[in-house]
Amino acid sequence: MRKVSFFDSQLMKNFKERISTTSTVLSLALIFVEIPAQMKALAGAIFIGLLIVVYVWLWHRANQLKSVDLDIDGSKVTVKAGDLFLEPGLKVIAFNEYFDTVVDDRIISAHSLNGVFINLHLPSTLTKLDHHLETYPFDPDELGELNTARRAGKLQKYKIGTLCVYDDFILTAFSKFDNQNRAMLTMPEYLEFLINFWDKINKVYAQQSVSTPIFGSGITRIKEHKNISDEDLLKIMLWTFRISEMRFKYPAKLTIVIHQDKIKTINLLDIKSAKNGL
Repeated sequence: MRKVSFFDSQLMKNFKERISTTSTVLSLALIFVEIPAQMKALAGAIFIGLLIVVYVWLWHRANQLKSVDLDIDGSKVTVKAGDLFLEPGLKVIAFNEYFDTVVDDRIISAHSLNGVFINLHLPSTLTKLDHHLETYPFDPDELGELNTARRAGKLQKYKIGTLCVYDDFILTAFSKFDNQNRAMLTMPEYLEFLINFWDKINKVYAQQSVSTPIFGSGITRIKEHKNISDEDLLKIMLWTFRISEMRFKYPAKLTIVIHQDKIKTINLLDIKSAKNGL
């Protein structure tokens, strides 16, 4: 299925902008060049045919878009398909509110970004990561309750949006867990996370570029919004970034990395055109 429809409003707007210039130049040229009467019908048909070809080409290109660059209040933001772990600078990994590190397909799925990070991209050993988390200087207001009734995993909760810098990774407390260790958030909690996240990134990024996934596009459930799309989540991320105080100073930038399998469902043409209205 095409993510950009054939009669997409933004596509048609882009097409009109392109042909308006061409039409103006052609009209000026025809002032000095007269087309023979017997050739006018053919010339008109050729012109219409060329317009159709240009429109189809624009439509095809819009559906093949895999990267767009935005300027949000002076900060360069790139939205692209790719591999988060190959990006330069700081890379954000979403953990649960306990900063659990056990990849057992119950607490952390081996197929999640969190699981892939721990299993394949950990800069050191799991023991060193746990020690780093235990001794990290979290602010007092970032610590939540101690869940002594929890049977598996860690007991200390952290406020969502809390960050821990580890090598060239930023670990963040993203999802809340219920009693069955199911990751979920309400929409207000999701917005709270993003607002806290951007605020804290501003304090730790040290003028380095930061790359993130689309938060919530994995197994985390958004309560009462089970059908929310990755594109909607992306737009929410960009909107909260715009209203936050976080700004990247050149040459640092924000990159939101989308998995190759999911880029097919996200209309980057719409994301690019909506940048001024986020």
